[in-house]
Amino acid sequence: MSLTAAPNETSLDGLVDDYLRVLANERGASAHTLRAYQRELHGFAAWVSEQYGPEQRVEQIEHTHIRAYLGTLYDRGLQKASAARALAAIRGWFKWLARAGHLEQNAASLVATPRLPKHLPRVPSIEQMNRVVESVGEDAASWPARDTAILELLYGCGVRNAELTGLNLEDIHWANEAILVRGKGQKQRYVPLGDAAALALRSYLAERSALLAAAGEGQGRTTPALFVNLQLRGLDKPGGEARLTTRSVGRIVKRIAVLRGLSAEVHPHTLRHAFGTHLLEEGADLRAIQELLGHERLSTTQRYTQLTTAQLTVVYDRTHPRAR
Repeated sequence: MSLTAAPNETSLDGLVDDYLRVLANERGASAHTLRAYQRELHGFAAWVSEQYGPEQRVEQIEHTHIRAYLGTLYDRGLQKASAARALAAIRGWFKWLARAGHLEQNAASLVATPRLPKHLPRVPSIEQMNRVVESVGEDAASWPARDTAILELLYGCGVRNAELTGLNLEDIHWANEAILVRGKGQKQRYVPLGDAAALALRSYLAERSALLAAAGEGQGRTTPALFVNLQLRGLDKPGGEARLTTRSVGRIVKRIAVLRGLSAEVHPHTLRHAFGTHLLEEGADLRAIQELLGHERLSTTQRYTQLTTAQLTVVYDRTHPRAR
């Protein structure tokens, strides 16, 4: 079936925007997810309009057209992972289109996901992580107390970068020794607050209070944000919170890690991987790790078993007499 021009009451871009509103308002998608889906879906809609004309209807799109679009992504030099992300966005959109009655059949369901190479997450050892977290000094951090607390929560609690920066003071439940974390899709979970993380937080919060008091000059300046930037940028603006950004956290983690001898590829999610991997290595139950990490599917958590199995294989090959 070819895409021939036909009257169209609802444009492709309009349907994309409708879907994005559903993701934002009904499903609580993060700002990062919304930006990614907006980029991928409007890119696909633009390609369809360019290839077949601006009057095309969504029900005229078949699986062969989606495959052709993926082919153009490869021609642009995109990797399979990038094409897979684009396809995931298109699939989600088509699934919603079918449920909303815009389509009778979901053409995107017939398109296979590009086969991706399996890369196991590389994480620092327990000893390396302890050295990094316990040695944050002025040579590696502009605010050592804050940055130590950041590392403690990323590694000690396994939170995502966006979850960390989204934390408010009220989310720290001292009496229960737990933190309320808002994950993907506005899902909430409690994670234990260990002794080391609690100690780091208390030290940081004392300096945070002093910084706000000095900046306020008696005006009682406050912010709900747990982690704030050192200059309190944005606090003077209406609704400003001086909240630390995910990009800033990424820079903080990388600088400290590199100065303490870790790979330049280390980022906040590396510490989350380390959290899950080290729990498993020390005997934690896989489903408990799933709950702590806030994974919707156990298969996601099982990536850590693959990593540990690979490490055990190295140990076996090095030590067992029948392996040599």
